Amino acid sequence: MGLAPLPEGVSFEGATPHQVVIIGSGPAGYTAALYAARANLNPVVYTGLEPGGQLTTTTDVENYPGYVDGVLGPEMMEHFKAQAERFGADVRFGIVSHLDLSERPFRLVVDEEEPLLAETVIVATGATARYLGLENEKRLLGRGVSACATCDGAFFRGVDLAIVGGGDTAMEESLFLTRFAKKVWLIHRREALRASRIMQQRVFDNDKIQIIWDTIVTDVLGRDEVERVRLRNVKTGAERDLAVKGLFVAIGHDPNTGLFKSWLEMDDLGYIKTMPDSTRTNIQGVFACGDAQDHTYRQAVTAAGTGCMAAIDAERFLASV
Repeated sequence: MGLAPLPEGVSFEGATPHQVVIIGSGPAGYTAALYAARANLNPVVYTGLEPGGQLTTTTDVENYPGYVDGVLGPEMMEHFKAQAERFGADVRFGIVSHLDLSERPFRLVVDEEEPLLAETVIVATGATARYLGLENEKRLLGRGVSACATCDGAFFRGVDLAIVGGGDTAMEESLFLTRFAKKVWLIHRREALRASRIMQQRVFDNDKIQIIWDTIVTDVLGRDEVERVRLRNVKTGAERDLAVKGLFVAIGHDPNTGLFKSWLEMDDLGYIKTMPDSTRTNIQGVFACGDAQDHTYRQAVTAAGTGCMAAIDAERFLASV
């Protein structure tokens, strides 16, 4: 792995290394900050472009322990941030744009120009759900449009829902939605699914799921919430509207790990590989947590759990060197 280029003119001379620098916020980053701060490691958190992560685009969160009546996603992230700051975490708005992980202290550059040294780095950059790219889809995000059936399915009891996708994730989420929905329309742009045979069969055997083949969603309609989706058959060009109360998009996620590709080992999808039962990466002193390394669960509570693990791993590493 080659040296990642740093911007010309950025000098690290005289800079004092921080014990822990956390790249990214959200449940993983803020939990790592909380634990690192309580361990007197004086963590610095750079929030990235979307402080609070994916939950800031979520309305009601009902499946996070401790919130008996539920909580708005942005409000919960403010609680996470405030708790970390209470113990001394330094939360800064900024983007780590360049880094050099060839030796400790690690060299980072924030917003193309600010030099930063770190004895340890915790990567908590998360992942971004893939959407269809429709204007109204974005407008109605959190008001019927979702990329997480596990998170939001329980809000749609006794109504018709649509889900887009053809892989195992789409099958799993379709089956999950049948626990609540009256009917689930699975919309797939091809004439055959990409999912494993066993997952396909489970969907075929479920009376609540009906597949619409060779079809794409071209628009999401509704003033304040989803009321219907517009469909187009890719073979005939025929269009029609389908009345549903929710649209779930299950076409995958992209981990926000491009910055680290020259340094950290990743799987074929770009998720950072960590050691078994640990958040340690292939570089000593660099740890990864949350959706940047978890493509299986992708829940706020599991992200927070790995954020805790990363902080403890960093604390133990610092104590050993």
